[in-house]
Amino acid sequence: MKKKAIIFLTAALLFSMTACGNKKDDNKGETLPSGDTTENDSTYEESSTDYGAGVDIQDIKKALTDEFGDNYWPDTEISKEMLKDIYGVSEDLYEEYYGESPMISTNVDTVLVIKAKEDQVAAVEEALNEYRSRLVNDTMQYPMNIGKIQASRIETFGSYVCFVQLGADTMEASENGDEAVIEKCQQDNELALEIIQNTLAKNQ
Repeated sequence: MKKKAIIFLTAALLFSMTACGNKKDDNKGETLPSGDTTENDSTYEESSTDYGAGVDIQDIKKALTDEFGDNYWPDTEISKEMLKDIYGVSEDLYEEYYGESPMISTNVDTVLVIKAKEDQVAAVEEALNEYRSRLVNDTMQYPMNIGKIQASRIETFGSYVCFVQLGADTMEASENGDEAVIEKCQQDNELALEIIQNTLAKNQ
């Protein structure tokens, strides 16, 4: 009798453990993969190509200069030739663009907003990412601007691909170390991207 009871209890225990194991397996795929913990709460990245329709791309410049004032350092237009030769974005990839960088070559503050052609968004993103990688790998050319370069951002809103590398005067921040400079530049870039997004979305 005791043997039967022991066998019965052992079988019941094994059954319950198996059931728990199956329950755990059923939950696979319900959690986000490692590193993908943020949820995209914006619709602009998946919006149609008419995102930003009716917006003059120069309105973005005005919105940025109004907000940043004297801390907006890009002051020289990036020509079509420069856009192709330096940034790798040729005319067949875009419909229009707004881009400025400083006249003084030792400064690197830059804003580029490129309205890519419908099927060329990925190509423009790739070109700007390659440009940014070259900057990051060649920071010895502008050692005083390492923080700005590391904090630079590439973001896409609909068919508009943006590159922002701002920060203006980082002298005060540099007194607290490189991380403080990067943080200051990141904040400026985040603000610039928010302004660009809001300007493009104003007629939506």
